[in-house]
Amino acid sequence: MKISGHILTPDGFVHGELAMHAGRIQRIEGTPVGVDDVRGSAERIVLPGFIDIHVHGGGGHDVMEGGDAARHVSTLHARHGTTALLATTMTAPTSDLSVAMGALGGVCRARPKGAARVLGVHLEGPYINPGKLGAQPNYARPAALDELRMLHALAPIRLVTLAPEILGKPECIDALRAEGFQVQIGHTLGTYEDGVAALRRGAGGFTHLFNAMTGLHHREPGMVGAALAHAQYAEIIPDLVHVHPGAIRVALRAIPCLFCVTDSTAATGMPDGDYMLGRHKVSKCMGGVRLPDGTLAGSTLTMDQALRNLVFEIGLPLDDAARRVSTHAANYLGQGERGRLAPGAWADLVVLDRQLDLQSVLVEGEVI
Repeated sequence: MKISGHILTPDGFVHGELAMHAGRIQRIEGTPVGVDDVRGSAERIVLPGFIDIHVHGGGGHDVMEGGDAARHVSTLHARHGTTALLATTMTAPTSDLSVAMGALGGVCRARPKGAARVLGVHLEGPYINPGKLGAQPNYARPAALDELRMLHALAPIRLVTLAPEILGKPECIDALRAEGFQVQIGHTLGTYEDGVAALRRGAGGFTHLFNAMTGLHHREPGMVGAALAHAQYAEIIPDLVHVHPGAIRVALRAIPCLFCVTDSTAATGMPDGDYMLGRHKVSKCMGGVRLPDGTLAGSTLTMDQALRNLVFEIGLPLDDAARRVSTHAANYLGQGERGRLAPGAWADLVVLDRQLDLQSVLVEGEVI
């Protein structure tokens, strides 16, 4: 199979042709073209498929439901250009997590037809600060390696969000990293110093930067200050509701590999109404998702809209925006065969028009 157009390679855009075989990219041939010329042309735009490492739900289904919820969720997001994702859990009792993880194991092992690849699980909590729950149910508890190992045996945990100040000892991060878990800082009341110490111990990034963490003050820089001063990677939710565009621009200048996530919920792709987020009932209204008290509770963002927001609202060049919805997240997870269009990589790609509306999506060579 072949696709032609303006193709974003690791070295920049080329105008040419991409050939695929057996789910992987065989070759890319073309003539280099400047990024400013791409959207002015009538040619199709071919970008790496989007990678979203923070997905709670979509299409009326929540990952914590168990059953075949993850299949529905990954299918909904594939239709919006996400070719790989991490199914993200909520803070919950061990019994609830076991049900969800038991169901996720199968979808992680075998990608359902028409769906995004579920690379594994993002365990958001339960090892977070009960004073900074955000929309998380109040089942926060200290980190327990035995519990993590048990859950990991059910489905592969790729990422754990935790609050470093509740670990007791910073060495706990060493133990988690030694077990192969990527550690991310979030839902935290920690100080700037807590954040710096966690990064030095091997924490890799920050969960939904600015949200559910101590903010920046010029005499108390907080966890946001630690991220802006020291992080290489961090998530951000670019729905323009969770974070002001000005704050997004600050983070873009400070964090080299800032990347986008949706933090999407069951309400994504659905009409206004009530939905479940873990054990919480949430309401979708006017594009937002909230708890009864008004607290933001995830989003209805999709990654194709995230790309458009970065380009049209934040003002990023298309090649930079594309890396922030695919390549940086792939690199963060050590997924060298995804998030880029290059010979040998998985044929995960999106085809867009000049308005950046999706024309087609391919996951491992399958046309969605």
